[in-house]
Amino acid sequence: MGAAPTDLSLVVFEDSQWRSLRPITDMIAVPALRLGDMTLAERWLAATGLPLAAIAARPRPLRCWPDPPTPGVPAREVLLVNAAALPGSWHRAALGGGTARWVRDGRTLVARTPWSTVREAVANGPGALEVVLAGLPQRPISEEVALLDHPWSPIRWNSELLRQDLAAGPFIRSGTVDQRAMLIAPDRIRIDPGARIDPGAVLDAREGPIRIGAGAIVMSHTLVQGPCSIGAGTQLLGGVVGRSSIGPQCRIAGEVDECVWQGWSNKRHHGFVGHSWIGEWVNLGALTTTSDLKNNYGTIRVHEDGREIESGETKIGSILGSHVKTGIGTLLPTGAVVGVGSNLFGGGHFGPKHVPAFSWWDGVTMVEHRFDRFVETALTAMARRDRTFGPAEEVLAHAVFDDTESERSPKKVVHQREKRAVKQG
Repeated sequence: MGAAPTDLSLVVFEDSQWRSLRPITDMIAVPALRLGDMTLAERWLAATGLPLAAIAARPRPLRCWPDPPTPGVPAREVLLVNAAALPGSWHRAALGGGTARWVRDGRTLVARTPWSTVREAVANGPGALEVVLAGLPQRPISEEVALLDHPWSPIRWNSELLRQDLAAGPFIRSGTVDQRAMLIAPDRIRIDPGARIDPGAVLDAREGPIRIGAGAIVMSHTLVQGPCSIGAGTQLLGGVVGRSSIGPQCRIAGEVDECVWQGWSNKRHHGFVGHSWIGEWVNLGALTTTSDLKNNYGTIRVHEDGREIESGETKIGSILGSHVKTGIGTLLPTGAVVGVGSNLFGGGHFGPKHVPAFSWWDGVTMVEHRFDRFVETALTAMARRDRTFGPAEEVLAHAVFDDTESERSPKKVVHQREKRAVKQG
């Protein structure tokens, strides 16, 4: 696009429909979500070329975002963009001037207005901002918009966004590449400073470009298939990783395909994770495996914010909220949704399709996970990556704990296998 207006700055906002992306967004603000090779806030900054005036989202998740973009001084007018909408030609009309909001299916996706109109609302979160935007003149968006409006949306869009984000390079190789490593289609591979590619590792960019982030390590006997983005400090410990976005400071082994990992999560052992969306500080035990395709190749129903709905998709693995832990041999069914802070250790049994936040499942029963024990584990896990589970993180987690209390039944939950046994007996 052409040069950005000099009298305009950008506000990236989260609206009240963040709940449709739960459980990932319980702990992560929508602008901070990673998709393709960048966060949604970074995507809008790149698409508009505008300086950032503010990020408007729920205050608690914002306070826990470790490395947000730094806002500057707002211009007299601001362009407000919905972080859940992916940029396209549809948003460019708003750059042309005139106070208005552009709407599709009743949802504001972009708006332009003087900064003074929204300054106070931006500081007060999604609800306050939506009230102000509702008062602006409304214009319809007739074009199709790629919108993150369901928990499976990131899985649907990620591979194509990776291709777009990485297509232009630069395809530099400033890290250390052992001469016994193999780079296939090397003119589509970027290796950032401090990264290390060990002997016997294979980077195959024939089907899409690859980026290995700063300080990342690709160990021997690892195959990376593009399009793929490996975040800063992440370690690939053997296996096959393809068509995925892996955020910073992850530890990944085994088979990973068509996934989005937000960052700071572990899968150090073998097991298959496919077509899945993984939050932060998740730890998957050895041989944890997801099903991402039904035996009858049918479409998959997924739990979304209190109800199960038809996705229309034939491949969805698991959506795992932040701080989820699984024990060895955990099996997750097609379209599983596991809430924040849950602990599953029923090895050899298929887990429930929906696990409410802060649940404790042992393969037969599901009870509430004690919050104090959750905090102890989070303190230990984050310290291992030189991060702190501080007061802001604890306040946010406790808010999620309280908000999801009604989803956790105090009654004993009997696994389907035991139910069938009772019926047959």
